[in-house]
Amino acid sequence: MKNEIPPLSPALPYTQTRSFLTVALIELWERFGYYGMQALIVYYMVQRLGFEDSRANMVWSAAAALIYVAPAIGGWIGDKVLGTRRSTYIGAVILALGYALMAVPSENTWFMFGALGVVVVGNGLFKPNAGNLVRKIYEGDDSKIDSAFTLYYMAVNVGSTVSMLATPWIKDAVNAAYGNQLGWHAAFAVCAIGLVVGLLNVMLMRATIAHIGSLPDERPVDAGKLLAVLAGGVVLAAAAAVILEYQSLARAFVYAAGVVLLGIFIHLIRKSAPSERAGLSAALVLTAQIVFFFIFYQQMSTSLSLFALRNVDLDFSVFGAHLWTWSPAQFQALNAIWIMVLSPVLAWAYSAAGRSGKDLSIAAKFALGFFSVALGFFAYGVAGAFAVNGLTSSWIMIIGYGLYSLGELLVSGLGLAMIARYVPARMGGFMMGAYYVAVGISQYLGGVVANLASVPSDVTDPVQTLPIYTSLFNKLGMGAVACTVLALVALPLVRRLTAAHQAHQ
Repeated sequence: MKNEIPPLSPALPYTQTRSFLTVALIELWERFGYYGMQALIVYYMVQRLGFEDSRANMVWSAAAALIYVAPAIGGWIGDKVLGTRRSTYIGAVILALGYALMAVPSENTWFMFGALGVVVVGNGLFKPNAGNLVRKIYEGDDSKIDSAFTLYYMAVNVGSTVSMLATPWIKDAVNAAYGNQLGWHAAFAVCAIGLVVGLLNVMLMRATIAHIGSLPDERPVDAGKLLAVLAGGVVLAAAAAVILEYQSLARAFVYAAGVVLLGIFIHLIRKSAPSERAGLSAALVLTAQIVFFFIFYQQMSTSLSLFALRNVDLDFSVFGAHLWTWSPAQFQALNAIWIMVLSPVLAWAYSAAGRSGKDLSIAAKFALGFFSVALGFFAYGVAGAFAVNGLTSSWIMIIGYGLYSLGELLVSGLGLAMIARYVPARMGGFMMGAYYVAVGISQYLGGVVANLASVPSDVTDPVQTLPIYTSLFNKLGMGAVACTVLALVALPLVRRLTAAHQAHQ
C-alpha cells in the first residue's frame, strides 16, 4: 500500500504505511490474546468447570457483550481524558493482566468472572482507540479507508489464526504430560505473553505514531485523571463479574444498553448540524444491520464450537489418505485463515474499483455479505444429510467457514470503515465506542440464539445431537436470507443519505 496522501506534517519522516503498520501489529498481538482465550473459554466452562451448555453459552455471550460495550466509555476516555494513543497502550497492559489472571490454576467461578471483568476493562480502553488511530492516519480518503480497514482486519486474523491453532494444542499437550488439567491455564498464560510481546513491539515503534492521536495525547499525563480512570476500571471489573454470575442482570444490562444506544443516535441526529445528519442517519441504518450480523458471528464460539466438539469428524482425509487431525477448538481458526486469504483480494478490489469510480457502496457490500453468510450456514445444515454415525466431514467446516468469512469481511470488516466515513471527526472515538456497543448487544443475542441448540447433559450420542445443531443452522441460513432482503430494501435510502452527506463534505 503506497503512501499517496502526505503525512500530517511535511517535517515528519513517518509515512502513513509505517504508522499503520505499528497500529496493526499491536492489534495483531491483542487479538492473539483474545482469540486464544475465546477458542477455549466455552470448552473450559463445559469440560473443566462442569457448566451446562446453556450456562456456558450465556456466560460467554454476556462476557462478549460487556467486552464490546465497554469501548463506548473507552472511546470517550481516549477522545477527552487520556488520549487516543495513550488509552491504547493502557488498555493493552490491562488486557495482559486479565489473561494472566485466567492462567492462575483455580476452579473458582468467581475468580474466572473477575479475570473476565479485567479483560472487559482492558478491551474497553484498547479497542475503540486502536481503531480510531487507523481512522486518523487515513482520514479524508474514503477508498483508502475501506482498503486500510480491510488490511487492518487481516492483521487481526493473523494473530487470531496463530493463537486459535496454538492454544488448543498447548492445552492438550500440557494436560497429556501432567494429567492434572494445567493445560487450560498454560494456554491462557500464552495469551498474556502475546500481549507483552505486542507492547514491547509498539514501544520500539512508538515514534511512528507519535504524531497520531487526540488532543489529550499532546499534553502531559494528568495523574489525577489517570488514577480516576484506573479506579473506575476496578469498579467496572467487579461489576462485570457480578453481571456474569447473575444472568438476569446480564439480560437487563444488555437490553438497557440497546435502548441507550438508540437514544444516543437519535439525540445526535437531532442535535447535530444539518450537514452532519445525513451521515449519522446512514450510520444508524448500517449499524442496525451490523447488529444482525453479529448474532450470526457469535455462533462461532458457541453453537458451531460445540457442534465441532460433538458432531464433526476431526480427521482430514483425501481419498482415504489421512492428512491431519484437529482438536475441536482449532476449527475456529478456519475463520481467521479464510479472512487472511480473502482480505488482500478484497482490499485490492476496493482500491481498483475506487480508482475506476465503480466501487460498490458499503450498503451493497453488506447485502452481499449477508447472502454469503446464508450460504455458509446452509452448508452446515446440509452436511447433516451426509453424516456418518452422526459425524459430518471436517471439509464441510472449511466450506462453511469460507462462505461465512467472506460475509464477515463484507459486513463486519467494513463496520469501522463505515463509522470513519459517515461520522464527523469530532465524535470519532465516541462513535467507535457506540459501534462496539451495538456489537456487544448482538453478541449477547447470539448466545440466546445458540441456546436453541443447547444439548441436554444426558444426550451424548452424536446421532441424537446432530439434528439439534443442523436445525439451528438451517434457521440461521433463512435468517441471513431475510437480512439480505432487508439490506437490499435499505439500499435506496442509504444511497440518498450518502449523496446528501457527500454534498456537504
